[in-house]
Amino acid sequence: MPHATDNRPTALLAMGPGIAGRLLADRHRTRLATLTRTDPHLVAHDLADPTPEVAAALADAEVLFTCWGATPLTAEVLAAAPRLRAVVHAAGSVKHHITDACWERGIAVTSAAGANALPVAEFTLATILFAGKRILHSADRYRALRTDHDWLAELDGCGNYRRTVGIVGASRIGRRVIELLRPFDLDVLLYDPYVDGPEATRLGVRLTPLDELCASSSVVSVHAPQLPETHHMIGAAQLSAMATGTTLINTARGSLIDEEALLPELTTGRLHAVLDVTEPELPPAHSPLYDLPNVLLTPHVAGSLGDELHRMADQALDEMERFAAGLPFADPVRAGALPRSA
Repeated sequence: MPHATDNRPTALLAMGPGIAGRLLADRHRTRLATLTRTDPHLVAHDLADPTPEVAAALADAEVLFTCWGATPLTAEVLAAAPRLRAVVHAAGSVKHHITDACWERGIAVTSAAGANALPVAEFTLATILFAGKRILHSADRYRALRTDHDWLAELDGCGNYRRTVGIVGASRIGRRVIELLRPFDLDVLLYDPYVDGPEATRLGVRLTPLDELCASSSVVSVHAPQLPETHHMIGAAQLSAMATGTTLINTARGSLIDEEALLPELTTGRLHAVLDVTEPELPPAHSPLYDLPNVLLTPHVAGSLGDELHRMADQALDEMERFAAGLPFADPVRAGALPRSA
C-alpha cells in the first residue's frame, strides 16, 4: 500500500546468506533506514520461495538492495513485486540476477562495479611491479640459498624502468589499471577491439593487435569479460609468442586462458604467472599450479574482501540516495552494454 505521509521509497535487502553481515556496518544500516522505508535487518535469501515476511516486503518493495547470491529476478519473481522500480547492486556484475524480464519491465539498475574495480586494479598494479623486479624468483632463491650471492648479476635486466606492460581489455578494471600505471616509467600497450585510436590516445596507451602485444610485453595482464568470443583468447599461439620470462596475470576469469596450453610453459619455467582465477576455479589437488615457484596462485581474492566490501556498500547507498531523491543513477547498468561486459 502507498504510504501517504512518508515519501521515502520502500526497500528490501536481497542477497545470499552471510553476505549482509560482511557488507553492511552499523552506519550503512542506519543510512539505509534513513533513506528508505525498510527493515535493515530483514534479508531475503530466496525471493523465488520467500517466507511470509519476505513475501510481504517484496510485494511492497520499490527498490531491491542486492549483493552476491541474490535470487535471479525472473518474470515469476517480478510478478510478486508489482511496485518494484529499481535494483541497486552492491557488487560488480549483475548478470547473475538481472534478467530480460527486468529490462522488459523498465526496471532501473545500478551496480557498485566501479568500487569493486579498484581493489582488483590495486592487486594488478602490485603484481605488475613485483613481476618487473622478479620478486617471486628472488624470494624463492633467497630462501633456498641462504648465503651470500651476486644478486645484481642474477637479476640483471630486471626492473620497472621503460618496461612494456600489455593490457588485454579496456574494461572498467582494465582502465583503472591503466590509470594506476600512469605515474610509473612504463610503456603500456592495449588490445581491445572496441577501443579506437582517439580513445587510446586519451587513455595514454598504444593500441596493439593481441599477438603483437603478447610478443612485445614483459607483463601481460588480462581484463576482458567472459564471453563466448573471449574463451581461451590467450591460447597456444599467444603464449608461444611471449618472450621467455614474460609474466601473465589473470584477475578476470579462468576461461580466458587456455590452461592446457599454459601449463607446459609454466612447468618448464619459460613463463611466469599470477593467477587469481583458474579453470576450474579450484584447481584439482594434483595441479602443478600449487607448487611451481614461478606461479603466484591466489583463491580469487583480488576483488573486494574484508573492509573493501564497505566501499561497495558506500557506493550503493550513494545511488540509493539518488533514487530516493528522484534522480537518475550516477552509474547505471545499460541493457545494451551487458553482452560485452563482465
